Amino acid sequence: MREVAVIGIGLTKFGELWNKSFRQLITEAGSKAILDSGIEGKDIDAMYIGSMSSGRFIGQEHIGALVADASGFSHMHIPATRVEGACASGGLAVRQGYLSIVSGVNDVVVIGGIEKMNDVGGVSATETLATAADQEWEAFFGATFPALYAMIAKRHMHKYKTTKEQLAQVAVKNHANGAKNPNAQYRREIPIEMVLNASPVATPLGLFDCSPVSDGSAAIVMCAADIAKKYKDNPVKIIGSGQGSDTLPLHGRRDICTLDATVHAAKKAYKQANIKPSDVDLAEVHDCFTIAEICAIEDLGFVKKGEGGKAIDRKITTLDGTIPVNTSGGLKSKGHPVGATGVAQVVEIVQQLRGEADRRQVKNAKIGLAHNVGGSGATSVVHIMEAM
Repeated sequence: MREVAVIGIGLTKFGELWNKSFRQLITEAGSKAILDSGIEGKDIDAMYIGSMSSGRFIGQEHIGALVADASGFSHMHIPATRVEGACASGGLAVRQGYLSIVSGVNDVVVIGGIEKMNDVGGVSATETLATAADQEWEAFFGATFPALYAMIAKRHMHKYKTTKEQLAQVAVKNHANGAKNPNAQYRREIPIEMVLNASPVATPLGLFDCSPVSDGSAAIVMCAADIAKKYKDNPVKIIGSGQGSDTLPLHGRRDICTLDATVHAAKKAYKQANIKPSDVDLAEVHDCFTIAEICAIEDLGFVKKGEGGKAIDRKITTLDGTIPVNTSGGLKSKGHPVGATGVAQVVEIVQQLRGEADRRQVKNAKIGLAHNVGGSGATSVVHIMEAM
């Protein structure tokens, strides 16, 4: 099986980007990644673009062809494919590109992730995001994602004595990291009192427990590892890739406090990488809500099930902790343009492994993990990377 390396990364700012179009955002991120990689257009074998719901957000489907055209590659007839997996669309696009190289079909691929969410109102954005839940059993009855994750949080608090203060500390930590990220949507630290006293969204989750509605794009260039140094002096190898699925509605799960799709995807990625969770130096996990990060660090094996809240208390996930988590600021502070998120997580890990993360740099980082979730956990993708 061929090995795969990331040789180029590109990222736009995340936020309410009223003055930039969908085309401008994906072109900006893609151009940065291609320039960073050292490749030329003629080197590209394929493009994969993660986008959850561009049809509802901007009224535009047929995204693969649009991105190839906007990037100036339509005359080269490069195959461009849109990938959808709800909020895991970006991570799935990375995996599809990875598998195409591993299989020998392609040598060099460009992966993009994009969502322009603020061109519709807040109610419409919420309804669009709810399409990633089960329409018959959840959305029809008004259960949007804040409500679904609130159910997970209440159960976790009941079963494992997790506290609202521990949830709040996740937001505080991620805002502290996001304040150091020039591309983050919210570049400011927040005190725990602000989180605890915020307007309620779905008990026990308040405003600062929830990731924002965001615009933004991210891109990477991947190639076969044996040709990586032809283009880049410091490539980053993908040493493990795993994907898992679960029931779409929460009520069908074995345990709503455990995302079995994540557990399955992580086991596959760890086995392929031939490492243990304790070997990981840092991780970007899917913190769409503060409880999601607590569940993620448990499901990925960084702490035992039920001890995620205690881990937050012990500060093992801070920048100087045992396993720094969401050094970018995570979805909570960096922002969550859903189709771009999984690709942006890989961008952050690559920056860290290259030693290019500036004030949020993790010392001696050698192995990083990116964890992307679709919906309430029906899809999960895990990638493990190592500095070459």
